[in-house]
Amino acid sequence: MADSKVSPVPLLKDELDIVIPTIRNLDFLEMWRPFFQPYHLIIVQDGDPSKVIKVPEGFDYELYNRNDINRILGPKASCISFKDSACRCFGYMVSKKKYIYTIDDDCFVAKDPSGKDINALEQHIKNLLSPATPHFFNTLYDPYREGADFVRGYPFSLREGVPTAVSHGLWLNIPDYDAPTQLVKPLERNKRYVDAVLTIPKSTLFPMCGMNLAFDRDLIGPAMYFGLMGDGQPIGRYDDMWAGWCMKVICDHLGYGVKTGLPYIWHSKASNPFVNLKKEYKGIYWQEELIPFFQAAKLPKECTTVQECYIELSKQVKAKLGGVDEYFIKLADAMVTWIEAWDELNPSDSKAANLPNGAQK
Repeated sequence: MADSKVSPVPLLKDELDIVIPTIRNLDFLEMWRPFFQPYHLIIVQDGDPSKVIKVPEGFDYELYNRNDINRILGPKASCISFKDSACRCFGYMVSKKKYIYTIDDDCFVAKDPSGKDINALEQHIKNLLSPATPHFFNTLYDPYREGADFVRGYPFSLREGVPTAVSHGLWLNIPDYDAPTQLVKPLERNKRYVDAVLTIPKSTLFPMCGMNLAFDRDLIGPAMYFGLMGDGQPIGRYDDMWAGWCMKVICDHLGYGVKTGLPYIWHSKASNPFVNLKKEYKGIYWQEELIPFFQAAKLPKECTTVQECYIELSKQVKAKLGGVDEYFIKLADAMVTWIEAWDELNPSDSKAANLPNGAQK
């Protein structure tokens, strides 16, 4: 097999969309040009739809603002968050590609310990195209990476692994901390580059961060709903967490794997911890009940598709979390609306369904 480093053809060029939520001009794409330019971008503009977002020349993109979302989804647009980066999941819904990579606009190209620029997208693709090992932990981490393998004592019956649904990347510089940790460690920076990719074990939850994330849309796409956050909602900054908890329960049920570790991006700026605290404070309390709920969640064997799993999970959310706060009844209804909207835009009998577009470039 040819070395991907010298191959002139970008990996999965015609099978992957890059989804970027933003409220500002996308100057950050200049740094990513060597890696992103061959790919199609889906830009989800948050906030004021009358504002013109400038995209550097030479990129192939679609841009959707709130007016486009309302026009395409009609009443079902209520399930897409406003004034919150959770709006990115609209991009997942309108994509027609097998893979999605999503990145925030304050994430820059990081360098590895040798000083070389990290091609984050290439590493995510490698993670997704190789199997995961959720049923038995390999102490040399990802056994499919060059220079590694399954260690002595690893069952041969499990060495084929399972399909990888999600690749969760990390960040150098500004860590993804919650507001209380930001407040007590305002100067902390992540300088540790750990050259490892791990499969998160079955039945183990994790905090999924959406700013450097890739997934197999065909395998798990309908579960990647980032919830109701931001404007008009009692909580923010839990959009990716919610998606990660739901996704992991469904991956465990359907037999898919989730990886975390490489690749790193450079997270350039810390968000305001006082603003974050206002968004997060209910979630900080609620998560103490949410985590046990997801740890105990079981899906019936009759649920064999992601959509069926997600609808079943929404029923459990309403039944078991509705008493925590009325918000979860509203969220459970939005989960159903999300699946209905997904199925409308992605008919199961045709991956090439006609879709009204946003502004094309």
